[in-house]
Amino acid sequence: MTSSSQNQAPPLSGERGELLQALAEQRELFLITLRGLTDEQGARRTTVSELTLGGILRHLASGERVWTEILVKGDGELPDGMLDMEQYRMGAGDTIEGLLRQYAAAAEATADAVAGLPDLDRTVPLPVTPWSPPEPVHWSARRILLHLIKETAQHAGHADIIRESLDGASSTAQR
Repeated sequence: MTSSSQNQAPPLSGERGELLQALAEQRELFLITLRGLTDEQGARRTTVSELTLGGILRHLASGERVWTEILVKGDGELPDGMLDMEQYRMGAGDTIEGLLRQYAAAAEATADAVAGLPDLDRTVPLPVTPWSPPEPVHWSARRILLHLIKETAQHAGHADIIRESLDGASSTAQR
């Protein structure tokens, strides 16, 4: 996932294109914090939080894959890995390069899924999780996209703090 691929206009116009562009912009802000990062730095904790840059990258790739699966399948089933708390950690065999490829693939799958929808009003049942309310919950495709934007933006902020604590770099200084 390169800077140039993130700044291309979305393939769709209108609301879908705008939401995909907003998501791409949040991804780009996050990816700035990974520039020049080694695998060792990606796995290093720099704050009292357990979060690492590699762990956030792994989580965002996994999360986007899971939410796109929820949107595409629309069956309310719990996707593999959704409740896996290890998704927040850079695994022993993970590399930043490999995780970046996974994130790029997840981003492409999201864009393809959104392009294939008749409209953003399509609703899907959410999987039952330990934090689910007792009654079934349905979200529109629009709300899922907004959730991905929010999640990416939140973790981009976390990543900025972690990177600044790691070596003084930040997304603001690296633009």
